Amino acid sequence: MKIVIVSDTHMPRKGRDLPFLLKKDLMESDLIIHGGDFHTVDVYKEFEEYGELIAVVGNVDRPELQSLLPRKRTIELMGMKIGLVHGDGKGKTTEKRVLEAFDEEQVDVIIFGHSHIPFSRYMKGALLFNPGSPTDKRKLPYYSHGILTIGDTWKIEHQFYK
Repeated sequence: MKIVIVSDTHMPRKGRDLPFLLKKDLMESDLIIHGGDFHTVDVYKEFEEYGELIAVVGNVDRPELQSLLPRKRTIELMGMKIGLVHGDGKGKTTEKRVLEAFDEEQVDVIIFGHSHIPFSRYMKGALLFNPGSPTDKRKLPYYSHGILTIGDTWKIEHQFYK
């Protein structure tokens, strides 16, 4: 199973079109997970055109998306438990906020966004994974998204591009 992980697309404000490599991965994916900040419902619908989409709302998503999507969710895929949250809030680091969001649940991976900074690190027994952004890299040298592959084992990695 190939899962594309993306967050913080901020379209059309930060880009008019999805990058080629992301589109290619989306076309080959079995599932898409988005960590919020689509910005508009049109961008959400564009992702749905590529296949099954599981998403949460981000802090800059328009009201239509805020009424459509939850702030946090947990899914189970092939025996793997995944937490999904955008990660915005006041105080603390983004990583501490996302860990606190799943304090009461045991998850294998927590997927989040908000900072636009690609991140992959085990903390408190869970792998925290931020795919970065495919359209708003801020001061980073590369745009990015993630790929989670689940089979007999699982692996998650970043895809970087200019």
